[in-house]
Amino acid sequence: MDAIMNIDWENLGFKFMPTRSNIRFHYENGSWDEGRLCSDYNITVSVAANVFHYGQAIFEGGKAFRCRDGKVRIFRPEENGKRLNSSARHLMMPEFPVEKFVEAVKTVVRDNVDYIPPYGTGGALYIRPVMFGTTPQIGVGASLAYELVIMVVPVGAYYKGGIKPVDAMISRDYDRAAPHGTGHIKAAGNYAASLISSKQAKDRHCAVALFLDPATHTYVDEFGTSNFLAITRDGRYVTSLSDSILPSITNNSLMTIAADLGMPTERRRIAASELPDFAEVAACGTAVVLTPVGRILDGDKVIDYHLTEIGPVLHKLYNEMTGIQHGELPDRHNWLTEI
Repeated sequence: MDAIMNIDWENLGFKFMPTRSNIRFHYENGSWDEGRLCSDYNITVSVAANVFHYGQAIFEGGKAFRCRDGKVRIFRPEENGKRLNSSARHLMMPEFPVEKFVEAVKTVVRDNVDYIPPYGTGGALYIRPVMFGTTPQIGVGASLAYELVIMVVPVGAYYKGGIKPVDAMISRDYDRAAPHGTGHIKAAGNYAASLISSKQAKDRHCAVALFLDPATHTYVDEFGTSNFLAITRDGRYVTSLSDSILPSITNNSLMTIAADLGMPTERRRIAASELPDFAEVAACGTAVVLTPVGRILDGDKVIDYHLTEIGPVLHKLYNEMTGIQHGELPDRHNWLTEI
């Protein structure tokens, strides 16, 4: 309790903090066990574990919120469970029943309920499930045993003092995923592959790297950590269609909200040459919902959207999304799961 009392709720960042518990499940001999809450944040596995040598590791990201009415609700956990299984299938890992996943998330959130930031701070309880292969092996092959760990971490509002546009850099030297590879799943290795481009972007004072399609480098895929979306000058919501990008729960939710607001929505291939024609551009994902992009650097060229604040359409979408998540607006699509 002392650790909770010492949390500065108003100044939480987005970084790891041990909480009361995580929940762990073990898979062996063709089935998952019933799991257990665990206060330890260390794991002992063999140095020959599959995950270290052959990369069978996937993860998810979600959030729980303390809402205006005082109740705690989780945002679309069943979608995280479905996407976890999509990742598992592609990497020859065992699926985890979605209903069991949702119950596990509810259990660990409930056990750490006093770590959820108070309503009004803009914070949330970040939910991070990770699954990895643990069989000791030297030969290439799928693991026979796995761990699924779901941990939770209190995180603060990403934007303090208003949402300001960031600069992005198009990555021309590297791809985050191969054609027909693992770009469409939440494989840990995808993020390792994006680090070098992220470093290049930061060296140019850009917050994020923007990747093009790995086959032709002529179409927009996604940012290193999140999906790409744009608002056209005539008010359409446009996002990338590609086999090598992650199906974003946040992006799908924003598209639904846009449609609710009467905006036409399009998921299609977006030529990189179209970038200067958009009115607003953003990265979207669980951690921040929306990160507006003010400029995109492409080699020596600069695409400037001439925005010092988040654009009006993106701002409206952001307010709608966060309003639903915090219980300030009606949950029209039954996205929130109460614990």
